[in-house]
Amino acid sequence: MSQQRRGGPLGRGFRLCLLLAVLLAGFGWGSRAVAAGDPFAELAATNSDLVAQGVRALAVSGSPRAAPVIAALKSGKLLAWRWPIPNAPLFIRTDAGLVDARTGAPVATPPMPVNLRPVIVSDAVRGAIETASGVLDLMAPDPTIRRHAAEALLQAADPGSLPLIDGALAREKNASVAHVLRDARAAALLKSATAPIPERLAAIQRLAARGDLSARGLLASLHGEPPAVAAAVAAAIKGIDRQLQMWDLVEDVYYGISLGAVLLLAATGLAITFGVMGVINMAHGEMVMIGAYTTFVVQQLIAAFAPALTEFGLLFAIPAAFVVAGALGIVIERCMIRFLYGRPLETLLATWGLSLILQQAVRSLFGPTNQDVSSPDWMSGFVRLGGLTLTVNRLWIILFAGLVLASLMAALRWGGLGRSIRAVTQNRRMAAAMGIRTPWIDALTFGLGSGIAGMAGVALSQIDNVSPNLGQNYIIDSFIVVVVGGVGNLWGTLFGALILGVVDKFVEPLSGAVLGKIIVLVFLILFIQRRPRGLFPLKGRAVEA
Repeated sequence: MSQQRRGGPLGRGFRLCLLLAVLLAGFGWGSRAVAAGDPFAELAATNSDLVAQGVRALAVSGSPRAAPVIAALKSGKLLAWRWPIPNAPLFIRTDAGLVDARTGAPVATPPMPVNLRPVIVSDAVRGAIETASGVLDLMAPDPTIRRHAAEALLQAADPGSLPLIDGALAREKNASVAHVLRDARAAALLKSATAPIPERLAAIQRLAARGDLSARGLLASLHGEPPAVAAAVAAAIKGIDRQLQMWDLVEDVYYGISLGAVLLLAATGLAITFGVMGVINMAHGEMVMIGAYTTFVVQQLIAAFAPALTEFGLLFAIPAAFVVAGALGIVIERCMIRFLYGRPLETLLATWGLSLILQQAVRSLFGPTNQDVSSPDWMSGFVRLGGLTLTVNRLWIILFAGLVLASLMAALRWGGLGRSIRAVTQNRRMAAAMGIRTPWIDALTFGLGSGIAGMAGVALSQIDNVSPNLGQNYIIDSFIVVVVGGVGNLWGTLFGALILGVVDKFVEPLSGAVLGKIIVLVFLILFIQRRPRGLFPLKGRAVEA
């Protein structure tokens, strides 16, 4: 009995020692597994630094399981064995059950939940996950994704990412992505206090050649540098500032041209009607508004009856707006304008009253609030050209305005209606004597000008609010364009629109919108005193008389 009593505690002590030896062996095996460099084993460790190391190692390993495992870790769905053992299993928790993290295969006999624990996610691990996400994007098959990842590394300017950038550069075959990666490497070297000064000077030169705001911000963030580096940084910032000023100037010109394209579309029809008939049409802006609302109606009809054609709704709206606005213009000319020829004041008052009637009619049909006209995907986004950021919708409007002007000039030069319009423009009485039915030419010309204004409304619906007051925002500028260019001359309308658009874009930032408009009107008065018939006046016996 005494031996059994003595043996009892000895037996329990022996079992405790044996358990401790097993645990120590387990820890030893786990550490040996981690030390072997297996990133999955490092993820299963109980040390957050080892887990972060495993995340980084897995990201650069090229394993197809890297992305899902890191995503599971980020969302808290990566589970590890509770005790460190050799080749510790890792699982991903899904709605269908557990999945082996190493292979992605479903686990047939899942372990008891008590034996599993979530993998540690500390601040160090979160930082490693963010870095790993960028590294994984650098290995994506799509070069656009890789370029975005390289841009992110450039903005981060983390010296610790230099090995990752070097590895990505060694694999990269796309010249555009490789160029951004070299910029990112220069940014990381710039922030590295241990990098040799010659390498940092070369990095400064590369970022200076990039010449954008992000490069300037990186250079400006450097403080307390050696004299050689500080002098190079100051020179680089000065050069970038000059380059940015140049790009700002070019960008202002681009936006001035885009505004000129809008004014060209709005004023082309007015130039035709004013030049042929001498009618001051104050309802011309409402033709633009009718075109914008036609775009809205066409998009609604396509969305209701042919949703597969939604992306092409704008293309269907262009001829529809031309027909609707053109037909309305012919009706206006036949019912009102033709009784007022030779009476400019009455014509002005009548068309101004007509503009108010059309605005109220649209308010009654569609309401006073703005209507939502969507832009197709092919008109969305922007294009980078050097230091310029060009919006795609304005590029399309510039191209559309040029196409409309070229088509109209070709029709007026070589088409039968165009020859009749030119004949009536140059000498109405002689054209009537030659058998041209001048009243119908007046009606068709008024309809043509109104139809072009309707197409201008389609373009304006992409950059302005579609409301009953849309046309009023452009009618005065349209008259200015026609007067500056020369009444009835399309080349003059083109140059007048471009001049007014560029001048507006340069004057408004300096003086404000209202004062800028006053300055433009003052210059217009001075210009008319010197050139009362505009830049390109029409020639003809009737005109010269």
